[in-house]
Amino acid sequence: MKGCLLLLLLLLGTVSALYLENDAPHMGSPETQADLSQDAEGSGGQEGELALSGEVVESGGEEAEDAHDDEGDSESDPDDLDEDVQCPKEEETVQLPGGPECKRCYYRLVRTPRRFRHAQRICRRCYRGNLVSIHSYRFDYRVTRWSRRTNQSQVWIGGFIRGRSRCRRFRWTDGSRWNFGYWARGQPGNGRGHCITLCTRGGHWRRAPCKRRLPFICSY
Repeated sequence: MKGCLLLLLLLLGTVSALYLENDAPHMGSPETQADLSQDAEGSGGQEGELALSGEVVESGGEEAEDAHDDEGDSESDPDDLDEDVQCPKEEETVQLPGGPECKRCYYRLVRTPRRFRHAQRICRRCYRGNLVSIHSYRFDYRVTRWSRRTNQSQVWIGGFIRGRSRCRRFRWTDGSRWNFGYWARGQPGNGRGHCITLCTRGGHWRRAPCKRRLPFICSY
């Protein structure tokens, strides 16, 4: 009798262990991987919930050694606006018209490469605006067409990452809501850097070190 009872208990323990193992979510499962990083390339869709919530979930190891400096270089200090900022020459820029979504909006493409923070300072100081924010696929397509005039592979837009550790949040330099994302394959989870670029071919977004020097687009 005791032998039967012991066998029954062992069977129950084995079944419970199997249930718990199957019930727990696995990071390597297709469902979880799809939730963390959906491929937006060629689809025009969002990067899962990451683009809508503004949260960044790191899938790799720690950031590069200069991650702290890179993060600090992503935001514009209001005090910096009082410093002497040399505005781009007229021939270095392209005036861009507004569109149906905002006829009173103006945009300016600056061909001269600058670091992210310096680019934002130029937008604020010289044009009383900010690096451009993008909230729809249609506008992303327009910005992509503009950016091709630079003959560069990437340009700065106004997106950046605030915060540290494994859970960060996306922000726009103009303070608008983060409600759209058009990420390249593997981005943003596998990306490096705290600032966001737009690819001039395809219009997809990538994370990049803020100290890179790239052309940029101001909105004002």
